[in-house]
Amino acid sequence: MTLLEELDRLRPQSTERARSAIVPRRRGIIDIGSNSIRLVVYDGPARAPFLLFNEKVSAGLGAALSETGRIDDAAMERGLLALVRFASLAREMEVEELRCIATAAVREAENGSDFVLGAQRQANLAIEILPGEAEGRASGLGVLSAIPDADGIVADLGGGSLELARVRAGKVEDVVSLPLGVLRLAAIRKRGKDALSKYLAQVVKSSGWLAAGQGLPLYLVGGSWRALAHLDMQLSDFPLPIIHGYRMHTERAAYLVRVTAQMGKASLKRVTTISSSRAATLAQAAVLLSAMVRQLGSSGLVISAHGLREGLLYERLDEKTRALDPLLVAAEAEGEAQGRFAGHGALIDRWIAPLFHEDAPEYARIRRAACLLGDVGWRANPDFRAERGREIALHGNWVGINASERAMLAQALYSNFGGGLGIAEGLQFMAGLPALTRAAQWGLAIRLAQRLSGGVAAPLEKARLLRGANGIELRLAPSNAGLRGETVNRRLKHLGQAMALDWRVTIA
Repeated sequence: MTLLEELDRLRPQSTERARSAIVPRRRGIIDIGSNSIRLVVYDGPARAPFLLFNEKVSAGLGAALSETGRIDDAAMERGLLALVRFASLAREMEVEELRCIATAAVREAENGSDFVLGAQRQANLAIEILPGEAEGRASGLGVLSAIPDADGIVADLGGGSLELARVRAGKVEDVVSLPLGVLRLAAIRKRGKDALSKYLAQVVKSSGWLAAGQGLPLYLVGGSWRALAHLDMQLSDFPLPIIHGYRMHTERAAYLVRVTAQMGKASLKRVTTISSSRAATLAQAAVLLSAMVRQLGSSGLVISAHGLREGLLYERLDEKTRALDPLLVAAEAEGEAQGRFAGHGALIDRWIAPLFHEDAPEYARIRRAACLLGDVGWRANPDFRAERGREIALHGNWVGINASERAMLAQALYSNFGGGLGIAEGLQFMAGLPALTRAAQWGLAIRLAQRLSGGVAAPLEKARLLRGANGIELRLAPSNAGLRGETVNRRLKHLGQAMALDWRVTIA
């Protein structure tokens, strides 16, 4: 059974089933890192959870660790206050499963146990201290949850440590944790010119990871890497401001070393997409990245928005749920939440499929997503529905999709909501004209299905859309002959013109 067939089988048939299928219990993670403490609450499908709440406190538990080996008193107080607030919020939000994890700072500090006891007493939280290898494994799983076909090295850069994980064929293989968090880098670089590169070479070689990524992409996880990518986006005028899946050539790492050195901290703080706390360590992160590319032999750089926290959720899923396509699961959940009629998108996809039988599987997947989202703009002002569809596709929090696929999805929804064959603004910079033209045809076919059926199942189940030697045929059952009319004919005509095919309506 294919994933599309599996989704059809699981498609909810009633409001009650829809609620249980796409809105499971709320899950939360309190992530206690060396730089910050964060509460993230997730809702929605287990395979493609969405963020319900996300708050960060810059506690700086690891700020003094390299000098004193301890969490200083002020940082400990800030951290415990944050935990009290986060525990209270989780209760108010009715989070049913809350996991509180700590990484390098609490793991390595002499007084880390004091912080753990304080969390228990003041916030009634049990902290789970993750070993470095477990942290790296979770980060690798997080990347796989969003990029199922990832094949390379995952590098998760935190405040206190750097985790590397080899991912391949949906699995995390080898993992190593290195003492190279951003809070440690400045002290290492003070030892002299090229000290960081030499130190990295030493620890990578001793851990057995030298050239381990030869010819493989490096998947980057962590706020410092994302800040570097945001900077690169601005410098290269990248047309889509979505960080997940952003790709860079390895040469850009050395370029970003030069740029961050020239700009300085003050200039970096003025870049709106980079927080002031990240700007302070961005030059150090760039130097580390450039050195890593050389030591590992990486072929390219890919940014992942998913990491440790998403990996902790993903590792608890059964294999069958993991195998589901995260884009299609998320699109179905969004379509069910915003559309008028449950399950209609999957039915439309099956109904229009005969017109596009030559589509490659990767195209059929994006077409499916467009059908699932085919009713999300109905509440918008009619004059702006096409733009609403484009916006949802381009800027939605989707994973398992690249920039060109986002452009095709955007074009399909744009055409579905009234944009016709015109190419939506900006999309030509992300996908070629043949791909966008095909997506426009999908949109017009969805538009026909929506108008013919009125959004309910029966008319489509009693009609067929066929493509043969004589063009496109809309075949209606005699009992449904009354559904043909001026609007249906017009939309069928537009679809035929878009595909350069004749069209006709028959009763059979």
